Amino acid sequence: MTTDPDCIFCRIVAGEIPSFKLLEDDRVLAFMDINPANEGHCLVIPKAHAPDLFGADDDSLAAVATACRRVADAVRRTLDPPGISLTQANGPAAGQSVLHLHFHVIPRREDDNLLFNWEPKPGDMDAIGKLAERIRAHLEQHPSGFVAVR
Repeated sequence: MTTDPDCIFCRIVAGEIPSFKLLEDDRVLAFMDINPANEGHCLVIPKAHAPDLFGADDDSLAAVATACRRVADAVRRTLDPPGISLTQANGPAAGQSVLHLHFHVIPRREDDNLLFNWEPKPGDMDAIGKLAERIRAHLEQHPSGFVAVR
């Protein structure tokens, strides 16, 4: 398993830094965020170090996604929030502060003033269609078992 001795999350996985563990297996660790956005804010990480979504292997991503669902369900049953956000950032411009892939499981309340939401507004359908073509071209260049749809 890949680790980074300077990564705080790798050090949590290794037991060098204490955490409030929620769920753990050979691939994934879930624990409470000690700087919570809201009560019940949890983190789910792969145990193998990957700096972001693009550095993680498919098996780790699948394990993390499954763990996110289990943790979110447990948070829902525990706190009964009116909503739960799953967020994940890649790179500092997206708000990633720890360069180890992680997902936030955040219970949400009406008017909790978390600023991740944006106001939906109609887009330019021609521009969206052209951009979709460009993205599909990249999907077709890197086959993964998925089929790019047209």
